[in-house]
Amino acid sequence: MASEPTLSASKESIPQTEPPPPVERFKYSDRVFLRSILGRADGGKGLAGQRVLVGGWVKSGVEKQKPVVPSSMSPGAAVHPIVKDVTCAEVLINRLPILRSIARILTGGGCNALPLGKPDGPPKPVTTVGYLRISDGSCAANLQVVVDSSLHPLSQILPTGTSILVEGVIAIPKVPGKYAVELEAEKVLYVGGVDADKYPLSKGLLSKAFLRAYPHLRPRTSMVASIARIRNSLSHSTHQFFQSNGFLNVQMPIITTTNLRNHSKMFEVSILSSKADDSLRLAAINDQEAKTLETIKAAIKEKSKRIEELKRSNSNKEALLTALQDLQKANELAHQLEHKHTSILTKTKKEDFSENFFGRQAYLSSSTQLHLESYASSLSCVYSFGPTFQVEDVQPSKSLAESWKVEVELAFAKLEDAMNCAEDFLRYLCHSIIEHCPHDIQFMYKRIDNKCIDRIKSMGSSPFERISYTDAVEILNKLLNCVFKRFEEKVEWGTILSREHESILADEIYGRPVIIYDHPKDSKPFYLRVRDDFKTVSAFDIIAPKAGKLVQGGQKEERLDKLIDRGRKLGLVQKDYNWYLDLRRHGTVQHSGFSAGLEEIVMFVTGLDDIRDAIPFPRNRGSADT
Repeated sequence: MASEPTLSASKESIPQTEPPPPVERFKYSDRVFLRSILGRADGGKGLAGQRVLVGGWVKSGVEKQKPVVPSSMSPGAAVHPIVKDVTCAEVLINRLPILRSIARILTGGGCNALPLGKPDGPPKPVTTVGYLRISDGSCAANLQVVVDSSLHPLSQILPTGTSILVEGVIAIPKVPGKYAVELEAEKVLYVGGVDADKYPLSKGLLSKAFLRAYPHLRPRTSMVASIARIRNSLSHSTHQFFQSNGFLNVQMPIITTTNLRNHSKMFEVSILSSKADDSLRLAAINDQEAKTLETIKAAIKEKSKRIEELKRSNSNKEALLTALQDLQKANELAHQLEHKHTSILTKTKKEDFSENFFGRQAYLSSSTQLHLESYASSLSCVYSFGPTFQVEDVQPSKSLAESWKVEVELAFAKLEDAMNCAEDFLRYLCHSIIEHCPHDIQFMYKRIDNKCIDRIKSMGSSPFERISYTDAVEILNKLLNCVFKRFEEKVEWGTILSREHESILADEIYGRPVIIYDHPKDSKPFYLRVRDDFKTVSAFDIIAPKAGKLVQGGQKEERLDKLIDRGRKLGLVQKDYNWYLDLRRHGTVQHSGFSAGLEEIVMFVTGLDDIRDAIPFPRNRGSADT
């Protein structure tokens, strides 16, 4: 029969509680990121008593009187209230706060209450405490830092925007509140002051439109900081998805000499500064002057009619003379504008690009897909992630001149393969953002869009709807006829679906992401594969609720004769893309790909309405100050 365990053995079997490991410090300094404290499941309570060095920017600060702390006593001593000669007035003053305030004013004292009975010894100096709410950008939560006025003048560290580096002890607040822990500062090592009267972010809630005027400062706001962390997570997850699925990341050029954008203009790259004013003006004829010329010509017609009327009436010779003089001036002005217009066109034709840096015209790339194909023809599955540039005169809230795109190319792949890859990619991002940015997504839920979490989870869990372009047009037309809904733009086969049409399909009809495939060939780039009906191409778009179009892609035309024929019909100069045709001449394969806009994905995740808020430094027409 086994003997009962001894007391000593039972003690050894009881797990010993060990102190929590020290909080993790940043590898390249002694500072501790706030997420290392506040990102714990217990909010940092398990770190109470540890000394740390933290830095951040003050979100708000308030100065309060230092709480009265009882004098130290020997351990285990009983606490007995000491009352000496207490008057009724003193009791009332101590129990009623309003009377305490009046008493402080009358006596000039700084204590929270009058002493009960006669004071022992000389009065103690009055000190105050600053309660700072700081953020270092590492997480959505803020840390409360308690700084005694004896450590540093509080007037220098309380203003919003001040940077501060402090050393102190993590403690649980004496008064329970919104903070699980606070830092009791022992040393103030650095203060970066702020001119509170000039600091633009010193006020409370600021509109997104106001913040766009200060793109260099707006990351200090909780909203923009959360967007930045979400954008970072999406970027990181993008690389994780493609790397884990056998893709290689290839850096593509942002300067190209291939201008194949038959639907839009491109930014030109030039160093012809000696002709600077010319080269900038020669990029495009001034639209405003063209409109002015049209207005003047219309006025000339009206003035001519007025003169004919005056001649027929033969009644007011002075009015006729004035009208003739006005007509002459209008004709002279019109002649000057037309001459200038002709001169600009002539200069444009005679521009000598041999003096340019590249010896020819060059542009900022609007897409890397063509160049990416060259590496897919050797490495099979590749992707790039970088900036692209577009010249679009559309609503500023919907378009950027500079945006970031993920572009993907798969060799030996057809249209459906690219569609499956794009769908898996978007789903992966949804799962990843929920896992890695829960606090920032929760912030967006509260401040921006209370449907964002449901939208993200829905995309990550349910299959996408797939319909052809022809079916999409029929569905929209049926909706128009059945519910008498009016669209701002007509729904006709062959036209590009507008943002309004896409929103109706994704938001109202299906309520989830929709893949629209087989688009009219005239609405898509020339390099997409023409289908057997000779009217459509193997292209697809993925549209999502709230954000609209997230992905564009398709199967590329691998047949050399078909590609040359399409380029010729569109008026493209073959020598400009002969290198691209070489990919078909030498070992061509069926291949497909797609591009996804990072800013559009950020809008989908966060619920933002304006694309300018989804990128750190937005670039639009007339807006590039930083």
